[in-house]
Amino acid sequence: MVKDSHTPDSPELCNPASSQEKISKQEYVEVSVSDKLLTTGHENDILGNGHGSSCARACDGVSDSVNRCSDSPSNVTSHLSINNEYNTCSVVNRYIEKDVDDDNSPTHSVAKLSMNLKNPEKDKNGDTQKDKSSILEGNQDQEFVFLQDMGFTVKLAVPGLEPFDIQVSSIELVQEIHQLLMDREDTCHHTCVSLQLDGTTLDNFSEIKNIEGLKEGSVIKVVEEPYTMREARIHVRHVRDLLKSIDPADSYNGIDCISISYLNVVTQGDILEKKKSRPNFMDCTPPNYIMPGNRECSLVPLLPQIKDQKGPQALKVLMISGWNPPPGIRKLHGDLLYLYVVTLEEKRVYITASTRGFYVNQTTEEELNTKPANPKHVYHSLIDLLGQISPAFKRNFAIIQKKRTQRHPFERVATPYQLYTWTAPLVEHTVDSIRAEDAFSSKLGYEEHIPGQTRDWNEELQTTREIPKKTLPERLLRERAIFKVHSDFVAAATRGAMAVIDGNIMAINPGDETKMQMFIWNNIFFSLGFDVKDNYKELGGDAAAFVAPCNDLKGVRAYNTVDVDGLYTLGTVVVDYRGYRVTCQSIIPGILEREQEQSVVYGSVDFGKTVVSHKKYMELLDKAGQHLKILPHKVANDKGDIVELCSSVECKGIIGNDGRHYILDLLRAFPPDVNFLILDDEGLSKEAQSLGFPREHKHKLCCLRQELVDAFVEARYVMFIKLAAYGLQEIGLKNLLKDKEKGKNMKDEKTVEEIKEEERKVLNDSKLKENDDKEKTDYVPSADRYFHDSLRESEDLRNLEDVFNQQDDEFKKIAESIVNGKETKIDNTKEIIKQAAQAVGSLKESEYDIRFNPDVYNPGVQHPETEKENLKKQQQLVKDAAYFLLTVQIPSFIRDCLEHSTSPIDGTTLTEALHSRGINIRYLGKVAEMLAKIPQLQYVYAISVQELISRSAKHQFMAYLQAVETMSLAAAISHFLNCFLSSCLTLPAPIGAEELQFRNSKRKGKRKNKQNSFLVQDNNEWTVLTPRSFWSNLKAELQSYYNWTLEVECVDAVVEHYGIQKISLLRSFCMKCGVQILLKEYSLDNHSRSAFTEDDILNVFPVVKHINPRATDAYNFCTTGQNKIQQGFLKEGYELITKALNLLNNVYGVMHPEIAQCLRMLARLNYIMGDHTEAIEYQQKAVLMSERVNGIDHPYNITEYTNLALYCFANSQVSTALKLLYRSRYLALLICGENHPEIAMLDSNIGLVLHAIGEYDLSLSFLQNALKLNSKYYGNKSLKVAISYHLVARTQSCMGDFRAALQNEKETFSIYKAHLGEDHEKTRESSECLRHLTQQAVVLQKKMNEIYKGKPGATLPPIQIQPPSMSNVLGMLNIINGILFVHISQQDLEHFKAEFERHQQKETTADMVVNDDSLGSSDILEADKKDTASR
Repeated sequence: MVKDSHTPDSPELCNPASSQEKISKQEYVEVSVSDKLLTTGHENDILGNGHGSSCARACDGVSDSVNRCSDSPSNVTSHLSINNEYNTCSVVNRYIEKDVDDDNSPTHSVAKLSMNLKNPEKDKNGDTQKDKSSILEGNQDQEFVFLQDMGFTVKLAVPGLEPFDIQVSSIELVQEIHQLLMDREDTCHHTCVSLQLDGTTLDNFSEIKNIEGLKEGSVIKVVEEPYTMREARIHVRHVRDLLKSIDPADSYNGIDCISISYLNVVTQGDILEKKKSRPNFMDCTPPNYIMPGNRECSLVPLLPQIKDQKGPQALKVLMISGWNPPPGIRKLHGDLLYLYVVTLEEKRVYITASTRGFYVNQTTEEELNTKPANPKHVYHSLIDLLGQISPAFKRNFAIIQKKRTQRHPFERVATPYQLYTWTAPLVEHTVDSIRAEDAFSSKLGYEEHIPGQTRDWNEELQTTREIPKKTLPERLLRERAIFKVHSDFVAAATRGAMAVIDGNIMAINPGDETKMQMFIWNNIFFSLGFDVKDNYKELGGDAAAFVAPCNDLKGVRAYNTVDVDGLYTLGTVVVDYRGYRVTCQSIIPGILEREQEQSVVYGSVDFGKTVVSHKKYMELLDKAGQHLKILPHKVANDKGDIVELCSSVECKGIIGNDGRHYILDLLRAFPPDVNFLILDDEGLSKEAQSLGFPREHKHKLCCLRQELVDAFVEARYVMFIKLAAYGLQEIGLKNLLKDKEKGKNMKDEKTVEEIKEEERKVLNDSKLKENDDKEKTDYVPSADRYFHDSLRESEDLRNLEDVFNQQDDEFKKIAESIVNGKETKIDNTKEIIKQAAQAVGSLKESEYDIRFNPDVYNPGVQHPETEKENLKKQQQLVKDAAYFLLTVQIPSFIRDCLEHSTSPIDGTTLTEALHSRGINIRYLGKVAEMLAKIPQLQYVYAISVQELISRSAKHQFMAYLQAVETMSLAAAISHFLNCFLSSCLTLPAPIGAEELQFRNSKRKGKRKNKQNSFLVQDNNEWTVLTPRSFWSNLKAELQSYYNWTLEVECVDAVVEHYGIQKISLLRSFCMKCGVQILLKEYSLDNHSRSAFTEDDILNVFPVVKHINPRATDAYNFCTTGQNKIQQGFLKEGYELITKALNLLNNVYGVMHPEIAQCLRMLARLNYIMGDHTEAIEYQQKAVLMSERVNGIDHPYNITEYTNLALYCFANSQVSTALKLLYRSRYLALLICGENHPEIAMLDSNIGLVLHAIGEYDLSLSFLQNALKLNSKYYGNKSLKVAISYHLVARTQSCMGDFRAALQNEKETFSIYKAHLGEDHEKTRESSECLRHLTQQAVVLQKKMNEIYKGKPGATLPPIQIQPPSMSNVLGMLNIINGILFVHISQQDLEHFKAEFERHQQKETTADMVVNDDSLGSSDILEADKKDTASR
């Protein structure tokens, strides 16, 4: 009821002062493309005030944005402020770039990446800057210049606070000052303000250097502006974000791209601050759960319990009142919004948000009374008002903000993609009206405040790709825009897919069967992974329909990487959620207005029956095909017409209403894998058949990976070059002999041997690059290179070895046949090339051409009779590629594991290692079969078996969940986990959901089912699953999908037989299926009680697959920097990687896995160059970022924690180093268990550090475990084992056990002597150690004999042990962690330098193709030649 109809009493304006905090402003990096700002109508409003992460993610210069100006992408000239990504992004970027700035000037300076087009020497104000460090030479249109800029100080006058100084840079934007205000503790609640200088309001997107009158000491006033409805709602949202800024609930719930890091919890405070503020004293005793020999890993320590993790509560309730919106009469008096607040003192108040600010009104639950309550004050900030009415709020809010500002900036910034954790504590669910509002909104967070309609994702995705990319600034702008729009699209698609399965979106064809339904939400199209119209009937039905979206995603990734102008792909995301696979795609303009048959101008809509082609598509796809090795080929349609295609027949080309050429359905972008196709022709080779191929798979969409295609083509090219070079060389010799026979005067000519030697030298020089990569690319390797002795024990691998020997003989025969042919065929170079091309299977007779026809074995495609001859060649090439996978790539992977150049830790890293070699996961059964016969690789075998089991369990789980009623999901998931992992074989019968009693109503039931077709009612099929039936089904799935036989029938037998941990298996399964369980210790080995209850299942998260846009220029810089480091130029490499970090920040923002890797490299370089403090600072950021973007238990974090521990020890933070090593060992135990080479390295580190502080007993237990593992995985006579023996001996000697120490040191000496010889430094050191130990042992034995004989006064002598110095321990730690400092004399250095310069000259004379626009190593090589001596 509206009681008040007149104007309320005018409350006084009141702004109470709050505490002041000084903060110094640091450096940042900005990319400036031109002096014009690309605005789209909403950036000024939203970004100008810096409201929150979601807002910035939606609006950062590209969201509803990078619109096609004047319908031409070339008109998009813009200025993109890279740093305005998140509410704290500006400050974080300054934080980062403080460390990577190239200028060491003590004054405030920035490194600005300024790309001046046409006139690089003048800026807008006419200031002249010379190019001091141009990296690209000879390019007039583009320069990459680092400019120095002097900072200056200005004062900020904020209402209610004393003016304070801040440092600004002339090339910053005014927006940066807003961001600074948003991050300060005492000004963070000011949102609706403007900045004024001498009464003039400053434009948020103007550069500070362009503001007239702004100079050193100027005073900028912060002026409070009147609120609008939109500004009032943004202010309330911002207040809510501040109140929950330290609450970890969002990170556990997977909301708003928030994730958690535990580094500062593990180290009990910031590492850098610790050394400055308090003594480094901490208990160094390792926790019991990480001690060697622990049987089962504990789960609870994964998330260390933070004291007061949530922080104090400031308010009980802050929500939008039910009285909203204000009635018309109140709108006329300035009312915008009504709020309801319950304070900690149980005071319930209603607050009016008006244009002037916020005040308490007299409304109650029953009556609307908008009159101001006493005292009649209006506050511009809601925080100030709440602080006035609630002392507890004022006190607790100050504590929350202090804690927020004390956190590392990397802990506060949102990640680019949402991360989900598979285990979490039970968090309290609080009242949050804004969260509730967001849950039912189609927009993301602050997006609802963007003017206009729902975002047109397709237009945004395609427009960003149309931004020019000729110059570096254009590429940076383009890649930044692509990355931002893509990350937003992934977030929107994931949310939409969940809404589809949750029944929150209406189908566009609601009358169809559930599996056939399609959905549109937020301009995204959603479809399910089922064979809806028997389209995949011949290819495997639902199994083919399920795998097709992932194949399509791989095709989209490939074509996006090639990036052909004018060829467009759809935004594509694949989401697995609650047992369903949802494909999310952007919508082609006009596609919904016409039938698909009318739209397709290229390809086939019916799997090859009707096929059409298009000239423009052929042109575009041929360009892409050159990179992807796709062959243009001809097919026949059902009418007999011959049509030429340059893709698989399923690939469709549609010209949208926007005139763009789109391709979709790229599920056969790459050639078929004939190892999994039953062929009608002669079949595969005998060697492939001996390995069990071909084998029928569940579907016929098995394709080779792009990595395999690239490796195969490269290997064949090396073979082609060898054959051609060999042939040409032999012909030259034959011609020379002919000339000799004719009696020509050869007096001045060289001998045959000299000519042969010279030709070989030229040949070697011309193949310098190929020879450097020979180990990696040779297609015809000898068995000795690819097989370790232990590998030959395997029957399969012995077969492969024979294959390699046959290939070597075949290669020789080919080369001889080319040379020894008829003279008419070898009398010219062209014929030799022709013969070599024919030998390697080239599709062209006169040149090297290896490309693939993706339709070569497509059952629905008719091939013209005229193409039969070519088709045979194409088929053979596909067979050769599949054969190459079996005989080269898989043995190569096993060899790398034996050499420890590849060392998988879990299923994720195993999958990455296989995929990088082009090996599909469907080969994992064969890989595991080979690994089982190699004792040194039992740990890789265990990881492979774990991956096989968890993937097969996932296949069962997906189908299992589809038959479960929503109300029974928790019970069903817990029952599945019990059948899978619990030792209890007699599980109690699960009971379906009975919390509510339903009235049977056919009408209601029908309506409910119609609204959400994914609701399964009255179906308890899931309850019949038992452990016996589960493992029986699992064995069948493993056999049919992976052709691998599980030899046991229950989880306990699996653990015993294969050496797998249940906790590791649980982790792997939950991560693959998106299941989140309660953080607690589970009794998985209890035989009388089930391990899981329905209360242990907290949530089900989506598992999201999408492409990852790359920062190409940063990648080139990083690669070149790594090459420099390998050559020994540490300083130059450091500078290049620093610049790569700058570019990565500009493209990805603050958080990204590639940035974490870059930080790790910089930390290692700083450590090697002796700057341990800088190394700690960089590595701390790397750990924080890795935890936040990869996950707290990702295998990479083991390395990150170990590196940080090493740097901390070098910086005399011993106890901190131990804490980090303990965390690293715990993560390794959780992920892979005790039996892994990584554990040996960690135990060596821990044992050494404990030895250094005198904890000899603890040290010995870790070192002995390291010795056992090293002996197991590296062999008893390896150098690693020698080091372990030495460390154990040294510890035992400190404990007085000289006999055992002597025995161990003898082992060290014998290994060194065998490997290094008697004169080597290490052998001599060990000999000296033996002498010392022998002397000590003799003295001790004499005294003991005297004691036994009862000699008076005989006592044990004091043990004369000289504890190792810190430098000695650090040296050993470096060796263990793979860091070797080699001492080189000046003479050796000069000799090495001369050799390197000669090698460099050969590289420059080689025939190299240089891209003018890229910043690759060849661009920087010449510029660095002059500095070679600086090394």
